Amino acid sequence: MTRLFFIRHGKTEWNLEGRYQGSGGDSPLLKESYTEIKALSNYLRHYHFEAVYSSPLKRALVTAQHLAEGLPQQLEVKVDPNLKEFNLGKMEGMKFTDVALRYPQELDAFGHHADLYDPTDIEGETFQQLFDRMTPAIQKIVMNHPTGNVLVVSHGAALCAEIRHLLGYPLSELRARGGLANTSTTILETHNGREFNCLAWNKTEYLGRSLDATDIV
Repeated sequence: MTRLFFIRHGKTEWNLEGRYQGSGGDSPLLKESYTEIKALSNYLRHYHFEAVYSSPLKRALVTAQHLAEGLPQQLEVKVDPNLKEFNLGKMEGMKFTDVALRYPQELDAFGHHADLYDPTDIEGETFQQLFDRMTPAIQKIVMNHPTGNVLVVSHGAALCAEIRHLLGYPLSELRARGGLANTSTTILETHNGREFNCLAWNKTEYLGRSLDATDIV
């Protein structure tokens, strides 16, 4: 059995400002995020990990590297471009409030009605395109680690969609339980890389603080 510990990267400047980052934007982690990554690392020390995989985007990769440094195992972070964030096209770098004015239909569908999301006008990535790159990457990780624990560090929108896709949610229900917080942990287990069971969703208690709207995507 493989257990996948999906980690959303630490909070960034653009997260705090309420901006879309996507696969093209990549703002720095906040200073306090390093403290929170350390708290997550302390929580993860209770488990033995075989590997750490990460998106190549700096906010995720730096998170993964700091997590790996805090683990008792000496693990090199393996970078996989298929774990990067959604390509959000023209919305990247824009504040949520500005997107709501310029692209209200796309914003509403992306956040609440994935089955209606059409990113043609914003030149972005579809949910199916995300699944087509992320699912084989996850299945390959499972194949390489059929009986171990693995850390996968990625991004809020991509992870939220992909995890629920792995669990069999239809597009219309991808946001049924809300989004994922920065520096959160979601744990899935699988015997074969095709059927998944959720053991924990969006764990953040180790952060020792209350979340606010800027923490969740």
